[in-house]
Amino acid sequence: MSDTVQTGETLSKNELKRRLKQEAKQKEKEEKEATKQQQKQSAPKQEEDENIDPNEYHKLRIAQINSLKASEGESNVYPHKFNVSISLSEFVEKYSHLANEQVNDDVVRIAGRVYSKRAMGQKLRFYDLRGESQKVQVMSNANFYKNQDDFVKINERIKLGDIVGVVGQPCRTKAGELSIRPSEIIILAPCLHQMPHMHYGLKDKETRYRQRYLDLMMNDWVKQKFITKTRIIKYLRTFLDNLGFLEVETPLMNMIPGGASAKPFVTYHNDLDMNLFMRIAPELYLKMLVVGGFDRVYEIGRNFRNEGIDMTHNPEFTMCEFYMAYADYNDLIEITEKFLSGLVMHLFGTHKIKFHPDGAENPDNVWEIDFTPPFRRFSMIKDLEKECGVKLPSPTTYHTEEARKFFDDLCVKLDVDCSPPRTVSRLLDKLVGHFLESKCLNPTFICDHPQIMSPLAKYHRSEPGLTERFELFCGYRELCNSYTELNDPLVQRERFDDQAKDKAAGDDEAQAVDENFCTALEYGLPPTGGWGIGIDRLTMFLTDSNNIKEVLLFPAMKPVKDEETKETQAESKV
Repeated sequence: MSDTVQTGETLSKNELKRRLKQEAKQKEKEEKEATKQQQKQSAPKQEEDENIDPNEYHKLRIAQINSLKASEGESNVYPHKFNVSISLSEFVEKYSHLANEQVNDDVVRIAGRVYSKRAMGQKLRFYDLRGESQKVQVMSNANFYKNQDDFVKINERIKLGDIVGVVGQPCRTKAGELSIRPSEIIILAPCLHQMPHMHYGLKDKETRYRQRYLDLMMNDWVKQKFITKTRIIKYLRTFLDNLGFLEVETPLMNMIPGGASAKPFVTYHNDLDMNLFMRIAPELYLKMLVVGGFDRVYEIGRNFRNEGIDMTHNPEFTMCEFYMAYADYNDLIEITEKFLSGLVMHLFGTHKIKFHPDGAENPDNVWEIDFTPPFRRFSMIKDLEKECGVKLPSPTTYHTEEARKFFDDLCVKLDVDCSPPRTVSRLLDKLVGHFLESKCLNPTFICDHPQIMSPLAKYHRSEPGLTERFELFCGYRELCNSYTELNDPLVQRERFDDQAKDKAAGDDEAQAVDENFCTALEYGLPPTGGWGIGIDRLTMFLTDSNNIKEVLLFPAMKPVKDEETKETQAESKV
């Protein structure tokens, strides 16, 4: 049996079947190839974008934006306003109940940054929209968009990093992903730079610290650290407010750098024609307010110290200081224990935290720090004698050259390094750091400092030559400083004079004489307890950060070399 085809050729039935099958396969192959070509033309060029050199990508994006400005107007490229009807956090909370393939009737308006994009055929695009530490998928379907031309146009324009506004209906995909099905997408702010790959993230520390905005965009765990810092400050403020304290503000520029032993920054006031010093501590002003009748005052603010930059020090940092009339350092020890133990419990639901001193990249070295009160206490001189195995001179003689030589020789004998000037205060500080601070993993009070180390603290009521002062150490680092305030103006002036001698000997950190403060004391400062804590260092421990730069949004950094900055300068203003 045979059949005749259109050409007149006579074929057997089997041959006809074979040829028809071959033609069908060829047609299917051609259709697939055509579909691929269409997808290449219409789908987002994510892979191609990723392979472009970053500088070239930047140039292309600027050219694209300038072209759009010329054709559509700047207000369409950078809109003035987009009304957001619901935040991403509220969206996730409100519509998390949706079942798979369910579409809600609500029409909402959300906004966020595009972190990933995917295409499925010509009529379906997926975007991951992020903001407020939340992710919402945008399932852009041409069948539900306001019109086909706009669908193609907007999806060709959207690039990774763009901030977009989305109008559409909440839904959940067949795969179970909470999404929004848009009828309209508006680019609110195009991103002109290549975004780091989401899979690899942003890990280079130099880039993270210098471009913190990019760090926050790519690393949600970084954002959580700064949210925790805000919670710490909020808790501290509420804690003090509940104790009847009044929050105040004092000057950042001072004629005399006082209130702490530190080297100040110097600035110049044109109108006054004089140098001023950036605040190293608000202490003297706050105590003058107590003299004036504010019995309980505190300030949370920035201090500036012209000292080295390292893992735990930044020239600009945040501190809280409070002053409490009719209290002494024993009262403040109890307040400190109550505040810190309550704060840790508030944040973590336990008094014990984990801390990685070498950073998260070295997880095997981990400390457990226990904030359960009461905290351990050291008496500085008594416990230093025990650790050194040496009887130290009487604290009443620490102002003498004999005492200075004793501690100088002791440091040499015990191999404790101390750079010049080798004053008694500095030598003692190095010995304490070597023998006592090294035992302070859990919160520990080091109490009763010598008067020569504490020019603003009141003398000890039962130990001659010592003061009623404590420092709280945690993780082997100073966290808090407090003392019963010296309120005798005559003794205060003597202490300032002793500090002036150290300054003349070359100690840039010694305090200067502040006559204005001494005059205020002559009007009468009631018995007062003073307290200060470093917010940044506290945040380090409570966010498991071994570097202070991790808890400062914009830490001090060395300038980038000129040749590096030239490569990153924009060639035109957008």
